[in-house]
Amino acid sequence: FRIMAGKVKWVTDIEKSVLINNFEKRGWIQVAENEDWNFYWMSVQTIRNVFSVETGYRLSDDQIVNHFPNHYELTRKDLMVKNIKRYRKELEKEGSPLAEKDENGKYIYLDFVPVTFMLPADYNLFVEEFRKNPSSTWIMKPCGKAQGKGIFLINKLSQIKKWSRDSKTSSFISQSSKEAYVISLYINNPLLIGGKKFDLRLYVLVSTYRPLRCYMYKLGFCRFCTVKYTPSTSELDNMFVHLTNVAIQKHGDDYNHIHGGKWTVSNLRLYLESTRGKEVTNKLFDEIHWIIVQSLKAVAPVMNNDKHCFECYGYDIIIDDKLKPWLIEVNASPSLTSSTANDRILKYNLINDTLNIAVPNGEIPDCKWNKSPPKEVLGNYEVLYDEEMAQSDGPDRDLRSRSGQSAGVKGNRARDSGKPVLTTWK
Repeated sequence: FRIMAGKVKWVTDIEKSVLINNFEKRGWIQVAENEDWNFYWMSVQTIRNVFSVETGYRLSDDQIVNHFPNHYELTRKDLMVKNIKRYRKELEKEGSPLAEKDENGKYIYLDFVPVTFMLPADYNLFVEEFRKNPSSTWIMKPCGKAQGKGIFLINKLSQIKKWSRDSKTSSFISQSSKEAYVISLYINNPLLIGGKKFDLRLYVLVSTYRPLRCYMYKLGFCRFCTVKYTPSTSELDNMFVHLTNVAIQKHGDDYNHIHGGKWTVSNLRLYLESTRGKEVTNKLFDEIHWIIVQSLKAVAPVMNNDKHCFECYGYDIIIDDKLKPWLIEVNASPSLTSSTANDRILKYNLINDTLNIAVPNGEIPDCKWNKSPPKEVLGNYEVLYDEEMAQSDGPDRDLRSRSGQSAGVKGNRARDSGKPVLTTWK
C-alpha cells in the first residue's frame, strides 16, 4: 500500500530522513531503492497535479495525502482575508451574535485580522483608508511567496508608485504581469520581550472540514527578531527589526545558532504569567484558539473536503502590547527543516504525532475511517474543535466559549465579560 504517493523533490535530507524513520517505526514499510514504492510528503504543487482534472488520476482508499486540494483558500494571503471577510458578512446576515460590532463599527469577536487590501484591485480603497491616518505604517506582502520574500514597509503613498499609477485618473493600473500583493495595517505596537519583536508559530492539524475537526499542537514556539524593535520611520527598511522569519533573521550578525532566536510556547506562558498574571495569560491563549477555529470555519464551506486529505498548518500570530492576538498568515507547508537541536526534536515529534492521527497506527491506511482517533494516540496534540460535539451542545456554544457567559437564543446579544475562559470547544 501507499501512504503518500507522487514523485516530488525533497526540501531537505533532514525532512526525508525524519519521515522515512517515522514510516519504518510503524512497521509500514521497509525502505528500499525501488521505483515501485514511493513514500512522499507531498509538495503543494504535487497535490495540485494529483487532483488536476487533466491528469485523470484517482487516489485509492489506501492513499492518504497531506494537503487539501484547494488549501490555498486559507494559505494564500489574499484569499484568507477574502474568506474571513465573507464569513463575517454571512454571520451578520444571519443575525449571529458572533458578528456583533461595537459603537465604532468594529467586530467585538471577529476583529483578529489587520485592516487589509488587495493590490492592485483595491488601490483606491487603500488610498482612502491611508488618508484617514496619514502617519500610519503599512506592510506589503506578495500573495504567493513565503519566508519573508518580497515584503517591505511603507508610510508614504509615493513609496508604492513603482506599481505605476495612471496620472490622469489617479487610479491603479491593473496589469496581468503584475504580481498580486496584500497591504495590511502594520501592528506597530507589538508586545516586546527584551526589547525585541516576536511572533508565534503554532501547528494546527485538520483531519476533516465537514464536519470540522482540528487539533492544536502544544509544542509551538516564538520566533524573535535579532535587533531591538523601534517604530522609528528611519528603520522601516531594516527587516532584522520587523520580520521574524528565520530565513531572514539567520543572516543577521546577532543571530544565535544555538537557540535560533526561539522560545517554546511554554516559556512564553511562564513569562506572561509572571509578568501579567495567570488570568490574563489564559485569556490570551483562549483568544488565540478562538482565532484559529474561526479562520478554519471561514474557509470550511469552500474547502474541497476530500476524504484522502489531512493538513498540518503553520499559523503565524502576533501579540500586541495590549495582549490582543492578531492572525498574520497561515502556511500550507510550515518548514520541517531544523535550525537547532530542539527544533529537530520538536519537528520529529510533530510528524510522528501528525501521522498517528492521520493514519491509524500500524494499520493499512483507509480514507473511509471516521478520523476520530483515541485520546491515547494524540501525543502532543489536543482536540481544539470538534464540530459534531459542538453541535450537540447547541448553536450558541461558540459564543459562550468566547464571551465567558451564556448566550441567549439566536439573535440575542452577549457582551464580552472579560472573564478568562479556558477553551471549551473540546
